[in-house]
Amino acid sequence: MNAENILRELFKVAVDAADPMLAVPVALPPRPEGRIVVVGAGKASARMAEAAETAWGPLTGLVITRYGFGRPTKGIEIAEAAHPVPDAAGQAATMRMLDLLDTLGGDDFVLSLISGGGSALLTAPAGDITLAEKQMLNDALLRSGAPIDQMNTVRKHLSRVKGGQLAARAAPARMLSLMISDVPGDDPAFIASGPTVGDDTSPADALGILEAYRITPVPSVRAVLDGGSGVLPVGHPDLTHCRNIVISAPSQSLAAAARAAAARGLDVEVLGDALEGEARDLARSQAKLAMDIQSGLKKPKLLISGGECTVSHRGGGTGGPNAEFALAAGIALKGAPGIHLIACDTDGVDGAADVAGAVVGPDFPQRAITAGVDPHEALDRSDSHGFFERIGGQVVTGPTLTNVNDFRAILIEPLR
Repeated sequence: MNAENILRELFKVAVDAADPMLAVPVALPPRPEGRIVVVGAGKASARMAEAAETAWGPLTGLVITRYGFGRPTKGIEIAEAAHPVPDAAGQAATMRMLDLLDTLGGDDFVLSLISGGGSALLTAPAGDITLAEKQMLNDALLRSGAPIDQMNTVRKHLSRVKGGQLAARAAPARMLSLMISDVPGDDPAFIASGPTVGDDTSPADALGILEAYRITPVPSVRAVLDGGSGVLPVGHPDLTHCRNIVISAPSQSLAAAARAAAARGLDVEVLGDALEGEARDLARSQAKLAMDIQSGLKKPKLLISGGECTVSHRGGGTGGPNAEFALAAGIALKGAPGIHLIACDTDGVDGAADVAGAVVGPDFPQRAITAGVDPHEALDRSDSHGFFERIGGQVVTGPTLTNVNDFRAILIEPLR
């Protein structure tokens, strides 16, 4: 069998299982009477809007997605903006969205379409925080290695739209919020920083996270966190008109890939759909597990896992958690025969690069030698994308129009 082709095929199965065209129509109720306004944000939001119009017919509203992730909708405006660091286009679109919600009344219905990536795309800084200051803080958080739930805790307390504030702005209109999860545990409060969901964290929690990662807040950020944010607590009366539903999650994509692998005769073990931590540390532990399993293996086995790893940037390189996982695993495996792996982000964007991730096989050490690059040096510089660009093995999908987090698979063949 061609191990690399199988792994790439299984990744595609996982992505296809999270296509909003499958999940959105099933989750929608019959089309409500009266005025309907669609809002949303995230890397899957334009595809979700397209799916909503497929089910309900032409609609009006505004969703914000990443550059290149737009879709041809009939009536819903698709605004494109920057991710993972916000830009002026995202801020302008967010303000227009808030103005649209201000026109609603009690007889209106709001369909909210939320997916991962919405934190950067919904940009409305609180207090006197400027966009430039928000960008600098966001970049610092991304480089810190903080897990997504902690980053989103900070983000929501520095925003006028996250932490339930988007839903509150729509009141008294009825709201249905459909969500595609990209966070470990699928907690709606942390998907895109929970713009339609109450939250029980505090500004003090956000400040503590910044201190833990040695990020010094500028005066405007400090003033917001000291003065209290607009985040709505769970159960707040202004959120009673909103219903939140997670319609697609990482576990569903892993299950689809597992079924496809089992159909090929592989023995499949799912290690978990919510694994977190430094990508290089998880890579080393899974590489060791694979080698330990191989020693007594009788038939090919596949290890699958999901979640969201982090990278604490240590140099000037370009990398993301999936490519770093692949790089660190390749180093740990040392060309072990019969072990191949893939690590990719289901949105097609690993870190800030338009690369989904990478594949690694037993020829990893020789490829590095042939290309004249040192994998250890690349790992030290957090330059995993640069490394795989040199030796080959990058997985490039383009926009997948969905986002259910990382997909990792290790295919282990018996030693002969």
